Amino acid sequence: MSASLETATTVSAPERRTQRWVLVVCCMSVLLVSLDVTIVNVALPSIQQGLDATVNGLQWILDAYTLVMAALLLMAGSMADRFGRRRIFLLGIAVFTLGSVLCAVAPSLGFLIAARVIQALGGAMLNPVAVSILRNTFHDPKARSRAIGIWAGVIGISIALGPIVGGLLVDGPGWRYIFLVNAPIGIAAIILAARVIPEGRAARPRRFDAVGQVLVIVLLVTLVYGIIEGARLGWSSPAVIGCFAVTVAAVTALVLYERRRVEPLLDVRVFRSIPFSGAAVMAACVFAGTAGSLFLSTLYLQSARGYSALEAGLYSLPAAVMTLVLSPVAGRIAGKHGSRWLFIAAGLARIAAGLLLIGLTLHTPPGLIVLAFALNGAGMGLANPPISATAMSGMPAAQAGVAGGITAAANQIGASLGVAILGATLGINATGLTGPAYAEATHTGWLILASIGALIVVLGVVTTSRGALKTAEKAATELMAE
Repeated sequence: MSASLETATTVSAPERRTQRWVLVVCCMSVLLVSLDVTIVNVALPSIQQGLDATVNGLQWILDAYTLVMAALLLMAGSMADRFGRRRIFLLGIAVFTLGSVLCAVAPSLGFLIAARVIQALGGAMLNPVAVSILRNTFHDPKARSRAIGIWAGVIGISIALGPIVGGLLVDGPGWRYIFLVNAPIGIAAIILAARVIPEGRAARPRRFDAVGQVLVIVLLVTLVYGIIEGARLGWSSPAVIGCFAVTVAAVTALVLYERRRVEPLLDVRVFRSIPFSGAAVMAACVFAGTAGSLFLSTLYLQSARGYSALEAGLYSLPAAVMTLVLSPVAGRIAGKHGSRWLFIAAGLARIAAGLLLIGLTLHTPPGLIVLAFALNGAGMGLANPPISATAMSGMPAAQAGVAGGITAAANQIGASLGVAILGATLGINATGLTGPAYAEATHTGWLILASIGALIVVLGVVTTSRGALKTAEKAATELMAE
């Protein structure tokens, strides 16, 4: 009998019940965090009217959340290892729930953006800590894989449900309830987590890298701020140029500083592997295309075509369905035949989606829009699993956590940049655009979406080449030796 089977048969009934409840709580946490990535999009036009927000303001409502998540994901895991996974998990749920309530009662745009930052502070503590809790609760490898698979599947479900649930709430009680709905789920998760999640921490936690964390925050905030505000202030304005200069300085300082640390926040040595570096860039590209196109299409469907929030949410359903259906298929194909053709197919799907919408008008047939959205979702479903596989290829086991954290952060960074870049293409007068003028203003954004698809194709070919795979082997050898 194998070791894994022996472990499985020795699990007592009480322990099995505890494992189930731990999985339920972890799934509740990822539902909260992931749902808020997509549920807010369909509420943007209503928020714009209710709080008299500009398009720049709407971009910050989305990017304040994804940006803070991206900046703090790498730190959250080490915090849990040092202070206790249960403690940090409970703190994360509490902070996220508090931020949600503050979002629901926000009297102004600035207040709402600040509350979104609080939400993200809590959310950043949940996903990486939840994975750690599951790994330490399910000792049998097969049971652990099933549990993490179920947990990850909830992310796909939340992506699919977000726009529809958001549409129902916006068209019903109002946009504030898209945040208020988190409160009862959060309170229930806190009560359950306090009862069923065991405390645990690493025997030797990583040292806290305060300098590295500050540099990551500075470079991300200045980069996204420069892109979003560049459309309003002008790309040659001193403030925007200054932002980009600080970004470059922060990147340089981060690389130089992290290379000298024994336990860095961001181990830059992993970037010696071309497959890993390419996978991180592709992850950012995939999520940039998804988040940016969702931002443009939501405003187009509601502000330009006059659809209700629910109708706009239903339009995004084909993309979510394609992502859900193709992700497991792509994972199996990547395991048997490699990732190259999946990347090429994903990039081509994104190119087709962008080109179909590049001439968008108020009279574009709904079927064409649905097809473009479905292709966009197909690009996500085909690319995501092989990105993870490519990022981990040749990576030593000791660096797997670092690689996974960087890839997860790349997803959030890409989402932030997608909203910033595609939103900036609307121009400084986007707030006053309606009907045909708004539809025409999106054309550059769809061209960028197609360009992102082309970049995914190129990166997919490069990262799976023989030369690239040799750099992964060399990097793995150097990492294990150091």
